[in-house]
Amino acid sequence: MARFDLSDAEWTIISPLLPGAEGKKNGRPRPDDRKVLNGIFFVLRTGTPWRDLPERYGPYTTAYNRFNRWAKKGIWLRIFEALAAKSPQSLQLIDSSIIRAHQHAAGGKKGGPDNAIGRSRGGLSTKINAVVDEAGMPVRIALSQGQSSDKTVAPPLIEALEPGRDLVADRGYDARALIDLVESRGGRAHIPTCRDRKVQRSVDPALYRQRNLIERFFNKLKHFRRIATRYDKTARNFLAAVLLASTRIWMRFESTT
Repeated sequence: MARFDLSDAEWTIISPLLPGAEGKKNGRPRPDDRKVLNGIFFVLRTGTPWRDLPERYGPYTTAYNRFNRWAKKGIWLRIFEALAAKSPQSLQLIDSSIIRAHQHAAGGKKGGPDNAIGRSRGGLSTKINAVVDEAGMPVRIALSQGQSSDKTVAPPLIEALEPGRDLVADRGYDARALIDLVESRGGRAHIPTCRDRKVQRSVDPALYRQRNLIERFFNKLKHFRRIATRYDKTARNFLAAVLLASTRIWMRFESTT
């Protein structure tokens, strides 16, 4: 087994979540799912171009077409959500991380759909917005342009979470509307106020230190070189890559607990 291939335990976790192995229109069976997935994860982990995929994973076109086609159908999202649904979400932690866009990603056609690439202090970039649980496992993920405010992206993420839970965030999420949103859903927001506000909110230091869980998640995510630098021109495919990397993090967690 190659270094980045799925272990037997990981394959046992993900295989029931894959779509049925229906044949193609010409009646031929679908290429081996495990070999194709191993090829996709090799590209995500190493950052290698699809064309340079080692021959042991089969034709690179098979791996790329599977990745692209299932991204369009939302299959990678459904697989991630199936694993994320196992989280009790006793505690929710939200944050974002900037990803530099490679020149290949920044060269997409202009005037098309939003590709979630914007110009931030470091140049053209994308922001990954995520929520993790009390074990540091991802439960919700969204993309936005690099210069976008965390406050504008947070509401749809919060609304998709389990209600009645505590939410922890840094000062970048200090907005009365977000605090009211969490409280309206039966939870409590632990968000320190910006230093220039007259009335300051206190946050339990021990609870606030739990934010290291989401920082560690982003660190694990960026071990996947195709996530640490964005090469995909479309937001759909880059989000699919992030979801797949997050799925692999979930599989490792499930296979060791």
